[in-house]
Amino acid sequence: MRTPPDALMLFAAGRGTRMKHLTETRPKPLIAVAGCPLIDHALALVQGAQIGRVVANTHYLGDQVAAHLAGRDVVVSEESDALLETGGGLRKALPLLGPGPVFTLNTDAAWTGPNVLQTLRAAWEPARMSALLALVPVAAARGYQGEGDFTLLPDGQIRRGPGYVYTGAQILDPAGLETISEQAFSLNLLWNQIIAAGRAYGVVHSGGWCDVGRPDCIALAEEMLADAAS
Repeated sequence: MRTPPDALMLFAAGRGTRMKHLTETRPKPLIAVAGCPLIDHALALVQGAQIGRVVANTHYLGDQVAAHLAGRDVVVSEESDALLETGGGLRKALPLLGPGPVFTLNTDAAWTGPNVLQTLRAAWEPARMSALLALVPVAAARGYQGEGDFTLLPDGQIRRGPGYVYTGAQILDPAGLETISEQAFSLNLLWNQIIAAGRAYGVVHSGGWCDVGRPDCIALAEEMLADAAS
């Protein structure tokens, strides 16, 4: 029986250093793309998927992010002392998210096409999966520079290698985070454990995706969104 998660971790704590001058006085989640802050693009996906519990972590210029989220059904997990990265941030937020697998979603991308969170929910099989990552082929990854993060096997399992790019959306069983000794760490450490156990899978997002990690990517994302709306 499939039991899809009903909690989501929204990553909004990073410094956004690749955005250069744009993040000197403003956190990256509040940078506007097509007239809408990046974090609101992410929240539109969350609302469309009707996910019950949403937690956003904050660190760099976190007061601005918290003020932007005030009055919304989003709980803030503050990382005021130190940036904990994705793995440490998720571990700190687990008491707010509740038990079991969770969605996680980055706030530095633009999307078109089917709601990626609904795609993940439909493909989630907890009996054989501990991680299900939303991927796009390198050729379809706007704003991305590289050869890819993962190779997708015929049965849907993933391995480290070229070919597909992780989009920043996934379903993840956080069991295993407590075994990692570092305070601040990337979720890559947990993925390595899950890949080794043969329980890491990927699903391909069939719509558009743009990494909004650099200033020049804003125009790319806006063009993609305009094309999808026309």
